[in-house]
Amino acid sequence: MLSAVEHFPVLIIVISLLSAFTILIAGWLNKKSCCFISFATILVQLVMSIFILRHVLTVGTISYWLGGWAPPWGIEYVVDALNAYILVILLFLALACVMYSKRNIEHELPHKIVSYYTIYQLLVTGLCGVTVTGDIFNMYVFVEIFSLSAYALIASRGKIALRASYTYLILGSIGACFFLLGIGFLYSVTGTLNMYDISCILKTGDLYSSRVVLAAFAFFIVGLGIKMALFPLHTWLPDAHSFAPAEISAMLSGIIIGVSTYAFIRVCFSVYTIDFITLYMPLTSMISWIAVIAMIYGSVLAIAQYNLKRMLAYSSIANMGYIMLGVGLSASTTLGLTPALMHILNHALMKACMFLAAGAFIYKFDLWDIEDFRGLGRKMPYTTLAFILAALAMIGMPPSVGFVTKLYLIIACLEAGQFIFVAAIFFSTLLIVFYFWRVIEYMYIRVEDEKEIGKEVKVEEIPWSMLVPVLVFGVLCFVVGVLWLVNIPAFPLMDIMDMVNSELGLGVVP
Repeated sequence: MLSAVEHFPVLIIVISLLSAFTILIAGWLNKKSCCFISFATILVQLVMSIFILRHVLTVGTISYWLGGWAPPWGIEYVVDALNAYILVILLFLALACVMYSKRNIEHELPHKIVSYYTIYQLLVTGLCGVTVTGDIFNMYVFVEIFSLSAYALIASRGKIALRASYTYLILGSIGACFFLLGIGFLYSVTGTLNMYDISCILKTGDLYSSRVVLAAFAFFIVGLGIKMALFPLHTWLPDAHSFAPAEISAMLSGIIIGVSTYAFIRVCFSVYTIDFITLYMPLTSMISWIAVIAMIYGSVLAIAQYNLKRMLAYSSIANMGYIMLGVGLSASTTLGLTPALMHILNHALMKACMFLAAGAFIYKFDLWDIEDFRGLGRKMPYTTLAFILAALAMIGMPPSVGFVTKLYLIIACLEAGQFIFVAAIFFSTLLIVFYFWRVIEYMYIRVEDEKEIGKEVKVEEIPWSMLVPVLVFGVLCFVVGVLWLVNIPAFPLMDIMDMVNSELGLGVVP
């Protein structure tokens, strides 16, 4: 007999899907109700995800059989420490973004409110589905749901955003095709779609050396590499992040590529296992070098940008490098996946804060370019303060989340004997200082007119429903950093990391 909490994984999907249809119908009667329905739904989902995480930490992994059909014949939802952790991050970010979106979407897309929130809820449904499913074909279906929703949401602003969405659509479809081919190859060898069952058959049948299995792995790497904007498969990302509505840019950078990274980790370490990666496919070294190039490449191109959102987009490419460096080093250090998973949360907080702040500048004064930010620190003191907190965290000021990420990555590099990677982290940090200092300089030091120096400036902040999420993310950039360093029972972040590494067979180096 399953407990109430063990039904939550499927309820999170069902409630979200039904809510999307409810928003569509209710919107015909009163379009102002759409945001409130979406907010209430995601709030319920977030509470459920917290109970799921607590159950996983105290009781163990949740396994739910859809329709009562036992795997591998039926679809199974499996929630362990890894996806319970990702699920909470995803829903917290989605809740903050939907709160922020009420006034912003009324301002930017007044005639598309109903369709926007319907598709946004489908986006959340797809992301949750990818996170909780234990069936690899089911994962593909949910990847397509969130991808199609993301294409539509990016295109919602029209004009140049249509081109950005089209580019994302083409490359995303190519990535999905590679992912589906990988699934087909594995199914032809194993005869099952259940991830745990595939893993067992590959291991016990000594199929790791099979060319079909190796080809499937290559397809997965390329397909998911496109989805998570892994260098050099990132070309869709700059335009998509730059021209989407601010809350969608925050979701794209903060969690959509994060969930795609989760799928990558799940396939590599749960389906293929660490034995395959270390013995048959020397993936970790290749990923580490690609990650280091991404860190430098993204930061250098961020310096060349004058549009703030585009600068943040290239910064996301660099930060994907940090995450993937953690993945690349996971098999050769006692920290396992801790630095990578740590930065998925940390990057979500920092980038959500900065993209929402960038959206606030556009909402209030239609400011896109950094050179137009003169005197902005006096006009919007709270929004710019939150942006500065996130920027300092990105640079790595103690005890921020960025500092913790870089500290753990440096420890991992030293354990693995990769001193050149330590140098790359420091060099990338210097580049980050350079491009964020330019923004700070225009906000606080340069003024629009020297005659205005000393005069009182009217404060014109964004509405509270937009300001609260920005401030919360800005403060969390430092609060969560402290929580990483001081593991307390109420927020056992390091305990979650230890459990994830234990479940995936990582964190122990012979």
